[in-house]
Amino acid sequence: MSATSEMLSEIKEVNLSYLLLAQRLLREDKAMGMFRMGINNQLADVLASLSFAQTVKLAASNQLLCRFRFDDHAVLSALADKSKAASLAGSHSAILMASQPVESVN
Repeated sequence: MSATSEMLSEIKEVNLSYLLLAQRLLREDKAMGMFRMGINNQLADVLASLSFAQTVKLAASNQLLCRFRFDDHAVLSALADKSKAASLAGSHSAILMASQPVESVN
């Protein structure tokens, strides 16, 4: 297996894991799932309503479907700061991420 095809295979695995996790979060507690993923209500509804076949088909994309929400240096720094207690760093980053706009379906 070439490095490129191995990478594409790994992307598809990550996509499927991400989509399944997203669906689980949204189905268990939609509001919390939306907050944790940084998505809006419209995108949450689409993700939660996908059938398993649709989820697998979407995951087969060669493009990574999830993205880092660390566009802001402060969020990444808060999460990576070893001098802060883990709970404090998590709370700080949650506050910073909550202030960011949610993703929208374009």
